[in-house]
Amino acid sequence: MFERWRCQVDKGQTPVRVDKYLAEHMSGTSRNRIQTAADAGNVWVDGKPVSSNYKVKPLQIIQVLLDHEPHDYHIEPEDIPLTIVYEDADLLIVNKPAGLVVHPGHGNYEHTLLNALAWHFTHEPRTENREPRIDINDPQIGLVHRIDKDTSGLLLVAKTPEAKANLANQFFVHSTERTYNALVWGTFKEEEGTIEGALARDTRDRTCYRIYDPEENPNAKEAITHWRVKEAFPYVTLVECRLETGRTHQIRVHMKSIGHPLFGDEKYGGMEILKGLRTQKYRQYIENCFALCPRQALHAKTLGFTHPRTGERMYFDSDWPEDMSNLITKWRNYVPNTLG
Repeated sequence: MFERWRCQVDKGQTPVRVDKYLAEHMSGTSRNRIQTAADAGNVWVDGKPVSSNYKVKPLQIIQVLLDHEPHDYHIEPEDIPLTIVYEDADLLIVNKPAGLVVHPGHGNYEHTLLNALAWHFTHEPRTENREPRIDINDPQIGLVHRIDKDTSGLLLVAKTPEAKANLANQFFVHSTERTYNALVWGTFKEEEGTIEGALARDTRDRTCYRIYDPEENPNAKEAITHWRVKEAFPYVTLVECRLETGRTHQIRVHMKSIGHPLFGDEKYGGMEILKGLRTQKYRQYIENCFALCPRQALHAKTLGFTHPRTGERMYFDSDWPEDMSNLITKWRNYVPNTLG
């Protein structure tokens, strides 16, 4: 943990909630953000994490900690190719390639999707009556949701504060429609199902998430994934996942929880040979599959929402990228015991 801010409570301070105390003493932040930090275990008093309603006492040491090194950054334009599916004055939809980090942070402060968008907005054509150029550093615009670095697919970007507020609310009330395609280990007895499990960071490895009982971990957030089989192969299955909620690593954690880790997902056990034969030829076949698609086989395929200005219902679909398409084709052509 890295220290972001520290202070000692005044000698004559009467007992007061720690979130209220910090909001009055820390510049450039809000009480709501402090409460969020406390819920994540990042507000400490005398060396121990506390909740936002903890009452501090005179001479206690308060720390605000982060799980990554503090970094103040400005998003600079970078000429990174983008596949823009749709754009108008209010919003933009991009088909993100696997391997591209979405947002600066945690050691990735450049070469991100936002750097690419900064370049796009800086160099887009202008007309005489065009409004001022869009500044991707403005927190009132930008990404409405995110996907993992090694997940490909559709992302929605707001170009005005009004559009961002409207679209963010659609995600909040679950009126958007999003489906993902994933290749997972194993075969299914049922054709479809629903996974429910609240998610929070794994206390043993903060780069991962896991399912918690809300009573065990009050920070765990409700997550619901609906899945259905699209195509079955020997030992692996192509599934469609429809998100009712949009939590970090949701599909990856949920599919692992029912015994079907995503193929190639190193973080959640998908880079091991979990199903199939014990022959050397089969092992080599799987290694070749991993080489074809060296990431979790997950693609954000469709996106549906209501346009914030016109009220029109919009729906977008994207093709699998080459690596995932080649992987699925290889499994379609696979016949057990005839590996030649």
